[in-house]
Amino acid sequence: MKTKTYAGIPEEFAKLESAKIVLIPVPYDGTSTWQKGADKGPEAFLNASENMELYDIETDTEVYKQGVFLTEAVTESSSPETMVDAVHQIVKKYIKKNKFVTVFGGEHSVSIGSIRAFNEMYPSLTVLHIDAHADLRKSYEGSTCNHACAVYEASQNTNLIQVGIRSMDAIEKTVMDTDKTYFAHDMAVDDSWMEAAIDQMTDNVFITFDLDAFDPSILPSTGTPEPGGLLWYETLEFLKQVFEEKNVVGFDIVELCPNEKDKSSDFLAAKLYYKMLSYKFQNEEADEAYDNTFDNNQANKNNLKYNNNDDY
Repeated sequence: MKTKTYAGIPEEFAKLESAKIVLIPVPYDGTSTWQKGADKGPEAFLNASENMELYDIETDTEVYKQGVFLTEAVTESSSPETMVDAVHQIVKKYIKKNKFVTVFGGEHSVSIGSIRAFNEMYPSLTVLHIDAHADLRKSYEGSTCNHACAVYEASQNTNLIQVGIRSMDAIEKTVMDTDKTYFAHDMAVDDSWMEAAIDQMTDNVFITFDLDAFDPSILPSTGTPEPGGLLWYETLEFLKQVFEEKNVVGFDIVELCPNEKDKSSDFLAAKLYYKMLSYKFQNEEADEAYDNTFDNNQANKNNLKYNNNDDY
Protein backbone atom coordinates (compact mmCIF):
# COMPACT_ATOMS: atom_id res chain seq x y z
CA MET A 1 0.00 0.00 0.00
CA LYS A 2 1.36 3.41 -0.97
CA THR A 3 1.70 5.43 2.22
CA LYS A 4 3.75 8.48 1.25
CA THR A 5 3.96 11.17 -1.39
CA TYR A 6 6.84 11.77 -3.76
CA ALA A 7 9.59 13.73 -1.95
CA GLY A 8 7.25 14.22 0.99
CA ILE A 9 5.31 16.91 -0.87
CA PRO A 10 2.01 18.08 0.64
CA GLU A 11 -1.03 15.99 -0.24
CA GLU A 12 -2.56 18.87 -2.17
CA PHE A 13 0.17 18.47 -4.79
CA ALA A 14 0.08 14.67 -4.81
CA LYS A 15 -3.48 13.97 -5.97
CA LEU A 16 -3.98 12.27 -9.32
CA GLU A 17 -6.86 14.52 -10.32
CA SER A 18 -4.81 17.72 -10.24
CA ALA A 19 -1.25 16.43 -10.76
CA LYS A 20 0.38 17.04 -14.13
CA ILE A 21 3.10 14.46 -13.45
CA VAL A 22 2.84 10.75 -12.70
CA LEU A 23 5.73 8.77 -11.21
CA ILE A 24 5.64 4.98 -11.56
CA PRO A 25 8.18 2.96 -9.52
CA VAL A 26 9.17 -0.42 -10.99
CA PRO A 27 11.36 -2.33 -8.49
CA TYR A 28 12.40 -5.08 -10.90
CA ASP A 29 15.76 -6.84 -11.14
CA GLY A 30 14.97 -10.11 -12.86
CA THR A 31 17.45 -10.07 -15.75
CA SER A 32 20.56 -8.28 -14.46
CA THR A 33 23.69 -10.34 -14.96
CA TRP A 34 26.31 -8.90 -12.62
CA GLN A 35 25.53 -6.92 -9.46
CA LYS A 36 22.02 -7.43 -8.14
CA GLY A 37 20.06 -4.78 -6.28
CA ALA A 38 18.37 -2.56 -8.88
CA ASP A 39 15.02 -3.66 -7.45
CA LYS A 40 15.96 -1.57 -4.38
CA GLY A 41 16.59 1.48 -6.59
CA PRO A 42 13.11 3.02 -6.53
CA GLU A 43 12.89 2.92 -2.73
CA ALA A 44 16.38 4.43 -2.36
CA PHE A 45 15.50 7.13 -4.90
CA LEU A 46 12.28 8.00 -3.06
CA ASN A 47 14.05 8.12 0.30
CA ALA A 48 16.72 10.42 -1.11
CA SER A 49 14.04 12.62 -2.68
CA GLU A 50 12.53 13.26 0.75
CA ASN A 51 15.81 14.86 1.81
CA MET A 52 16.15 17.12 -1.22
CA GLU A 53 15.44 20.85 -1.38
CA LEU A 54 12.42 21.42 -3.61
CA TYR A 55 13.42 24.85 -4.89
CA ASP A 56 15.54 24.61 -8.03
CA ILE A 57 18.03 27.48 -8.16
CA GLU A 58 18.83 27.26 -11.86
CA THR A 59 15.25 27.47 -13.13
CA ASP A 60 13.93 29.51 -10.18
CA THR A 61 11.03 27.08 -9.85
CA GLU A 62 9.37 24.66 -7.47
CA VAL A 63 8.21 22.08 -9.98
CA TYR A 64 6.48 19.86 -7.41
CA LYS A 65 3.70 22.47 -7.36
CA GLN A 66 2.73 21.23 -10.82
CA GLY A 67 1.62 18.10 -8.96
CA VAL A 68 3.34 14.71 -8.80
CA PHE A 69 1.21 11.61 -8.30
CA LEU A 70 3.16 8.62 -7.01
CA THR A 71 1.53 5.36 -8.12
CA GLU A 72 1.70 1.99 -6.46
CA ALA A 73 4.85 0.14 -7.48
CA VAL A 74 4.62 -2.24 -10.42
CA THR A 75 5.54 -5.53 -8.76
CA GLU A 76 4.77 -8.03 -11.52
CA SER A 77 7.86 -10.23 -11.70
CA SER A 78 6.78 -13.71 -12.75
CA SER A 79 8.77 -13.26 -15.98
CA PRO A 80 10.49 -10.43 -17.87
CA GLU A 81 7.71 -10.58 -20.46
CA THR A 82 4.88 -10.16 -17.94
CA MET A 83 6.75 -7.32 -16.23
CA VAL A 84 7.23 -5.51 -19.55
CA ASP A 85 3.56 -5.96 -20.35
CA ALA A 86 2.54 -4.61 -16.94
CA VAL A 87 4.73 -1.52 -17.40
CA HIS A 88 3.39 -1.04 -20.92
CA GLN A 89 -0.21 -1.12 -19.71
CA ILE A 90 0.19 1.21 -16.73
CA VAL A 91 2.25 3.76 -18.65
CA LYS A 92 -0.29 3.83 -21.45
CA LYS A 93 -3.11 4.18 -18.92
CA TYR A 94 -1.66 7.37 -17.49
CA ILE A 95 -0.67 8.82 -20.86
CA LYS A 96 -4.33 8.49 -21.80
CA LYS A 97 -5.17 10.54 -18.71
CA ASN A 98 -3.08 13.33 -20.25
CA LYS A 99 -0.35 13.11 -17.62
CA PHE A 100 3.39 13.62 -18.03
CA VAL A 101 4.42 10.05 -17.26
CA THR A 102 7.76 9.15 -15.68
CA VAL A 103 9.12 5.78 -14.58
CA PHE A 104 11.85 4.92 -12.11
CA GLY A 105 13.32 1.39 -12.32
CA GLY A 106 14.56 -1.21 -11.63
CA GLU A 107 16.86 -2.47 -14.31
CA HIS A 108 16.74 -1.41 -17.92
CA SER A 109 14.35 -4.07 -19.17
CA VAL A 110 11.50 -2.01 -17.68
CA SER A 111 12.11 0.55 -20.44
CA ILE A 112 10.91 -1.86 -23.10
CA GLY A 113 7.39 -1.44 -21.73
CA SER A 114 7.72 2.33 -21.33
CA ILE A 115 9.00 2.86 -24.86
CA ARG A 116 6.33 0.59 -26.32
CA ALA A 117 3.58 2.64 -24.67
CA PHE A 118 4.95 6.02 -25.71
CA ASN A 119 5.55 4.85 -29.27
CA GLU A 120 1.91 3.77 -29.51
CA MET A 121 0.67 7.10 -28.20
CA TYR A 122 2.95 9.64 -29.91
CA PRO A 123 3.68 9.92 -33.66
CA SER A 124 7.22 10.04 -35.03
CA LEU A 125 8.79 9.31 -31.67
CA THR A 126 12.49 9.78 -30.97
CA VAL A 127 13.92 7.64 -28.20
CA LEU A 128 16.93 9.34 -26.64
CA HIS A 129 18.91 6.56 -25.00
CA ILE A 130 21.55 7.81 -22.54
CA ASP A 131 23.63 4.85 -21.38
CA ALA A 132 27.07 3.27 -21.14
CA HIS A 133 25.82 0.17 -22.95
CA ALA A 134 24.28 -0.25 -26.39
CA ASP A 135 21.50 -2.63 -25.16
CA LEU A 136 20.77 -3.67 -28.75
CA ARG A 137 20.70 -7.44 -28.51
CA LYS A 138 17.59 -8.93 -30.08
CA SER A 139 17.48 -11.50 -27.30
CA TYR A 140 19.71 -12.48 -24.40
CA GLU A 141 19.65 -15.49 -22.10
CA GLY A 142 16.51 -16.73 -23.80
CA SER A 143 14.43 -13.55 -23.56
CA THR A 144 13.75 -10.53 -25.77
CA CYS A 145 12.89 -8.63 -22.57
CA ASN A 146 16.34 -8.77 -21.02
CA HIS A 147 18.13 -5.61 -19.88
CA ALA A 148 20.64 -6.21 -22.70
CA CYS A 149 17.73 -5.84 -25.16
CA ALA A 150 16.36 -2.62 -23.66
CA VAL A 151 16.33 -0.57 -26.87
CA TYR A 152 16.38 -3.22 -29.59
CA GLU A 153 12.64 -2.75 -30.17
CA ALA A 154 13.14 1.01 -30.21
CA SER A 155 15.85 0.60 -32.87
CA GLN A 156 13.29 -1.10 -35.10
CA ASN A 157 10.25 1.07 -34.43
CA THR A 158 11.42 4.57 -33.44
CA ASN A 159 14.05 7.17 -34.21
CA LEU A 160 16.68 5.90 -31.76
CA ILE A 161 19.56 8.17 -30.76
CA GLN A 162 22.19 6.77 -28.39
CA VAL A 163 24.46 8.91 -26.22
CA GLY A 164 27.37 7.97 -23.97
CA ILE A 165 27.94 4.46 -25.32
CA ARG A 166 31.23 2.87 -24.32
CA SER A 167 30.48 -0.86 -23.96
CA MET A 168 28.88 -3.28 -26.45
CA ASP A 169 29.08 -6.69 -28.06
CA ALA A 170 30.21 -7.04 -31.68
CA ILE A 171 26.81 -8.47 -32.68
CA GLU A 172 25.19 -5.15 -31.75
CA LYS A 173 27.09 -3.42 -34.55
CA THR A 174 24.78 -5.19 -37.02
CA VAL A 175 21.79 -3.32 -35.53
CA MET A 176 23.31 -0.03 -34.46
CA ASP A 177 22.88 3.13 -36.53
CA THR A 178 26.35 4.58 -36.03
CA ASP A 179 25.29 7.92 -37.51
CA LYS A 180 22.94 8.33 -34.55
CA THR A 181 25.26 6.88 -31.93
CA TYR A 182 27.49 9.13 -29.84
CA PHE A 183 30.33 7.16 -28.34
CA ALA A 184 31.87 8.41 -25.11
CA HIS A 185 35.41 8.48 -26.49
CA ASP A 186 34.31 10.78 -29.33
CA MET A 187 32.20 12.98 -27.05
CA ALA A 188 35.24 13.57 -24.84
CA VAL A 189 37.08 15.41 -27.62
CA ASP A 190 34.22 16.92 -29.65
CA ASP A 191 31.87 19.45 -28.04
CA SER A 192 29.58 19.51 -31.08
CA TRP A 193 27.86 16.24 -30.18
CA MET A 194 25.02 17.92 -28.30
CA GLU A 195 23.83 20.01 -31.23
CA ALA A 196 24.35 17.14 -33.65
CA ALA A 197 22.23 14.75 -31.57
CA ILE A 198 19.43 17.29 -31.11
CA ASP A 199 19.37 18.04 -34.83
CA GLN A 200 18.63 14.34 -35.46
CA MET A 201 15.61 14.28 -33.14
CA THR A 202 11.99 14.51 -34.21
CA ASP A 203 9.67 16.84 -32.27
CA ASN A 204 8.41 14.20 -29.79
CA VAL A 205 11.17 12.76 -27.60
CA PHE A 206 11.13 10.07 -24.92
CA ILE A 207 14.27 9.86 -22.77
CA THR A 208 15.47 6.58 -21.28
CA PHE A 209 18.31 7.33 -18.89
CA ASP A 210 20.46 4.49 -17.57
CA LEU A 211 22.41 5.85 -14.61
CA ASP A 212 25.55 3.98 -15.64
CA ALA A 213 25.84 6.64 -18.35
CA PHE A 214 27.46 8.69 -15.59
CA ASP A 215 31.10 8.21 -14.76
CA PRO A 216 31.43 5.95 -11.70
CA SER A 217 33.43 8.70 -10.00
CA ILE A 218 30.13 10.56 -9.46
CA LEU A 219 27.69 7.62 -9.50
CA PRO A 220 29.27 4.33 -8.42
CA SER A 221 26.02 2.64 -7.31
CA THR A 222 24.88 0.95 -10.47
CA GLY A 223 24.90 -2.67 -11.56
CA THR A 224 27.44 -2.36 -14.37
CA PRO A 225 29.67 0.72 -13.89
CA GLU A 226 31.88 1.69 -16.82
CA PRO A 227 34.79 4.17 -16.74
CA GLY A 228 34.79 7.22 -18.98
CA GLY A 229 31.23 8.36 -18.47
CA LEU A 230 29.29 11.60 -18.37
CA LEU A 231 29.74 14.22 -15.66
CA TRP A 232 27.01 16.22 -13.96
CA TYR A 233 27.05 19.63 -15.63
CA GLU A 234 27.61 18.45 -19.20
CA THR A 235 24.66 16.09 -18.72
CA LEU A 236 22.44 18.88 -17.45
CA GLU A 237 23.52 21.15 -20.29
CA PHE A 238 22.49 18.53 -22.82
CA LEU A 239 19.20 17.70 -21.11
CA LYS A 240 18.28 21.37 -20.76
CA GLN A 241 18.79 21.89 -24.49
CA VAL A 242 16.68 18.84 -25.33
CA PHE A 243 13.82 20.03 -23.12
CA GLU A 244 14.02 23.55 -24.55
CA GLU A 245 14.12 22.55 -28.21
CA LYS A 246 11.95 19.43 -28.28
CA ASN A 247 8.66 18.18 -26.85
CA VAL A 248 9.86 15.69 -24.27
CA VAL A 249 6.78 13.51 -23.77
CA GLY A 250 8.10 11.46 -20.84
CA PHE A 251 11.17 9.74 -19.44
CA ASP A 252 12.43 6.89 -17.36
CA ILE A 253 15.49 6.51 -15.14
CA VAL A 254 16.88 3.05 -14.43
CA GLU A 255 19.72 0.99 -12.95
CA LEU A 256 20.26 2.56 -9.54
CA CYS A 257 21.80 -0.21 -7.45
CA PRO A 258 21.97 1.35 -3.97
CA ASN A 259 24.83 0.89 -1.56
CA GLU A 260 23.97 1.04 2.15
CA LYS A 261 27.27 2.75 2.97
CA ASP A 262 27.13 5.49 0.33
CA LYS A 263 23.95 7.43 -0.39
CA SER A 264 25.50 9.90 -2.84
CA SER A 265 24.32 7.94 -5.90
CA ASP A 266 20.77 7.80 -4.55
CA PHE A 267 20.81 11.55 -4.09
CA LEU A 268 22.23 12.17 -7.56
CA ALA A 269 19.40 10.10 -9.03
CA ALA A 270 16.88 12.11 -7.02
CA LYS A 271 18.37 15.41 -8.20
CA LEU A 272 18.49 14.22 -11.81
CA TYR A 273 14.79 13.31 -11.77
CA TYR A 274 13.84 16.66 -10.23
CA LYS A 275 16.09 18.57 -12.64
CA MET A 276 14.44 16.89 -15.61
CA LEU A 277 11.00 17.84 -14.29
CA SER A 278 12.21 21.38 -13.67
CA TYR A 279 13.41 21.70 -17.26
CA LYS A 280 10.15 20.29 -18.59
CA PHE A 281 7.86 22.64 -16.68
CA GLN A 282 9.93 25.80 -16.17
CA ASN A 283 8.19 27.64 -19.01
CA GLU A 284 4.75 26.64 -17.77
CA GLU A 285 5.59 27.93 -14.30
CA ALA A 286 6.84 31.17 -15.83
CA ASP A 287 3.63 31.46 -17.86
CA GLU A 288 1.55 30.88 -14.73
CA ALA A 289 3.53 33.53 -12.89
CA TYR A 290 2.91 35.94 -15.78
CA ASP A 291 -0.80 35.14 -15.78
CA ASN A 292 -1.02 35.72 -12.04
CA THR A 293 0.83 39.03 -12.37
CA PHE A 294 -1.48 40.06 -15.21
CA ASP A 295 -4.54 39.12 -13.17
CA ASN A 296 -3.25 41.04 -10.16
CA ASN A 297 -2.46 44.10 -12.30
CA GLN A 298 -5.95 43.97 -13.79
CA ALA A 299 -7.44 43.72 -10.31
CA ASN A 300 -5.37 46.71 -9.19
CA LYS A 301 -6.53 48.71 -12.21
CA ASN A 302 -10.13 47.82 -11.51
CA ASN A 303 -9.71 48.89 -7.89
CA LEU A 304 -8.14 52.14 -9.06
CA LYS A 305 -11.05 52.88 -11.39
CA TYR A 306 -13.50 52.10 -8.61
CA ASN A 307 -11.69 54.47 -6.23
CA ASN A 308 -11.58 57.18 -8.88
CA ASN A 309 -15.30 56.82 -9.37
CA ASP A 310 -15.73 57.32 -5.65
CA ASP A 311 -13.88 60.61 -5.97
CA TYR A 312 -16.37 61.78 -8.49
